[in-house]
Parts: sequence; C-alpha cells; structure tokens
Amino acid sequence: MPDELFDIVTEEDVVLYQAPRSVAHAQGLWHRGVHVLLFDRDGRLLVQQRSRTRTHAPLTLDCSISEHVQAGETYLQAAVRGLAEELGVSGLELQPLIKFKMNYGPNDNEISLLYRSVLDLQPLRFDPEEVERVDFLTLAELQGRLTSDPAAFSYWFAQILRWLLGQPSALQPLDIPQK
Repeated sequence: MPDELFDIVTEEDVVLYQAPRSVAHAQGLWHRGVHVLLFDRDGRLLVQQRSRTRTHAPLTLDCSISEHVQAGETYLQAAVRGLAEELGVSGLELQPLIKFKMNYGPNDNEISLLYRSVLDLQPLRFDPEEVERVDFLTLAELQGRLTSDPAAFSYWFAQILRWLLGQPSALQPLDIPQK
C-alpha cells in the first residue's frame, strides 16, 4: 500500500500539518478515518471480511467500509471514495451517525466519522486486495458472534458495533460537523 499523505489533527480535529501514513502510525499522531455501515432493506448490515493480504487485522470482520481520510479530503469525500474503491458502489445518500475519537491500536489514534446508508440492489464489485468477502448479517447475529468469537472482529468494528448496540465502547463522541 502506498504511503498516503494524511492531515495530522489535534484531538479536537483541527488540522495542524500533513504527514505520510507511515509517520502518523509510527509516532501515534492523530489523523482522520471514516466508516460506512450499509444496510439492506431488511435491516441486515453488509459486513466485509478484510483481505488476507492486509497488514493490519487481516481476515477480521469490518464495517461495510473503513477508510483513512487523505490530506485535504473531507470525511464525506473519503467515504464516497472508499465505497467506490472497496465495493464498487456509488450514488448513495450517506447519513452521519457519530463523530468520535479512539485509539485503534498501537500508535493508531484516529478521529473518525461513522455514516450509514441503505444499499438497494446495486451490484458489488469488491477489491480483492482490500476485501476477502462480504456478507449481510443482522445485528442480532453480529451481537452473538461478537460475544462468542470477539477475535473474529477488527478492534474498531467491535467498538462501533458495541456503540450501535447501546453497549459500553471505546468510542469517545465528538460533535458531528455541520457540513
């Protein structure tokens, strides 16, 4: 994966400067991320299994998409880009749910915005470098799997699910931006 350029931000999400991904992660600098939860008309969540070639959390379950926000990009632009790159999906109306800060793992401090949308019968063309497979699961099924096999989930997805289910999680809520 190329060394993307990130906006380095304060814990209040104010941009300070730009730095390569490798520097942000090596030094634990705050940067931005975005997640999208895609539900079908029956209320099932599209869950991806991360590709086996991913360096971080390979083969774990993840949000419909999880993406870093590149330097100069808005959260919404990153979400739209991630949907196109990872799933081949476009034209969705995205609703912001929560903006939060969280430690995603060693030296991985992110401020993220979580969106949701409904995915109609749009065909998926997922990128095998990013995504191993996808499935639609109910929140009850996900809660059961989270209880019985928490290691099957990426850390951040487990925390997002806990928040979504009204359980304690590591998400530290921030205000959602108006734009």
